[in-house]
Amino acid sequence: MSLALFGTDGVRGIANDTLTASLAMDVARGAALELDRPARVLIGRDTRVSGHMLEAALAAGLTESGVDVMLAGVVPTPALANLIGAMQADAGIMISASHNPPEYNGIKLIDRSGRKWEPEQEERVEVAVRARRWSKPSPSRVGRILHYEDTAASIYHRRLVSIFAGRIPDWPIVVDVGHGAAAATAPQVFEKLGVPVTILNAEPLGELINVECGSTHPQHVRQVVMKTGAWLGLAFDGDADRVIAVDASGRIVDGDEILYVLAQDLKNQGGLPNHEVVATIMSNLGLERALQQSGIRLVRTPVGDRWVAKTMRESGAGLGGEQSGHIIIKQWTETGDGLLTGLSLMAAVAAQGVTLGEAVAPVERYPQVLRNVRLGAAIEDWRSIDGLALAVKEAEQALGEGGRVLIRPSGTEPLLRIMLEGRDVELISEWAHRLETGVREALESAEAQR
Repeated sequence: MSLALFGTDGVRGIANDTLTASLAMDVARGAALELDRPARVLIGRDTRVSGHMLEAALAAGLTESGVDVMLAGVVPTPALANLIGAMQADAGIMISASHNPPEYNGIKLIDRSGRKWEPEQEERVEVAVRARRWSKPSPSRVGRILHYEDTAASIYHRRLVSIFAGRIPDWPIVVDVGHGAAAATAPQVFEKLGVPVTILNAEPLGELINVECGSTHPQHVRQVVMKTGAWLGLAFDGDADRVIAVDASGRIVDGDEILYVLAQDLKNQGGLPNHEVVATIMSNLGLERALQQSGIRLVRTPVGDRWVAKTMRESGAGLGGEQSGHIIIKQWTETGDGLLTGLSLMAAVAAQGVTLGEAVAPVERYPQVLRNVRLGAAIEDWRSIDGLALAVKEAEQALGEGGRVLIRPSGTEPLLRIMLEGRDVELISEWAHRLETGVREALESAEAQR
């Protein structure tokens, strides 16, 4: 393991390749060191084929360390996060690679409050895994495996139904569960709420999870919404912590626009502390401008739901999220919950007495141009690239208050991401090209001097 074990969203890799059963067992052993004994850990997974393998490995590593394991089976990540406290577990582990392709999988460590483990805790686990720093197993201290596959999801169902009973109109909708974890929850919740629903990709087939479906491919649900005349559509990712919506006309509604609708609803109810919403640096400038018109301030964070959640805790904000549809509604949860968000969106639109399209109309999405440049070994720090800071300043002056420039390294690949945003597509495209060209020339020059 030469690369960092934990990334922006836990341990992630290609199952049975970079993410093996052996590694999963070691992560469990390392995680056990962070728990006071006796301890119980709740494990959930999405539908991926490799989920069973990693579940068995994690359970083995934990029980070997004297920790009891509670198996929740296939559940969404947000369901597991909420079930940890409800089922009196001390921590949780979610086996999922979220929106990634089927061959990937991941391991997310979650505390009793439903939050991801702090980076410091993950770092200690990583150190333990690399050094194989754990006690020899004791014959007198072996954990048990307890099965809750038939009950865990039902607890989550009942909670959502209790929150939204009487608030959701019985108008037809279309839902794409993407062959993922939402297949185990969404159909039941909508049925109990009395909502006529057409479910797409409902088979929990791990080999098809996120393949041309779900929140990363909302075109499918869009087509069915327009064909059937449904009120709206919802598309979830593999572990159902994200949702993308579609209005009756077929317009795709992303996380920024969902944030806007929910912010208006919470403000009307007096439930938006400090009139503040938290989003990342990637959220569209159109969201910020629309919120400003409503007297709501947008607070930006680095990319990643971890930073959104952290900023919300520190500022006391009640709503935050990402453009990807990962939304945190603090009143109900500490993590992104796609189904909860979708239901909240439906309730908010119904309460306003408008269509979804009308509710998001004030958000003028500014065009964005994104360029990716692969960084080589010749450049240790992209901030040291000659002339880049001056070029960025010139671009910002050219765009003025109607646009912005964002340059950041990718959190998962050796790439430098160059993003420009503004009303004038030609202008931002021109400056994106200039910045990309400047970075590439600097990289070529640095490589030639090696």
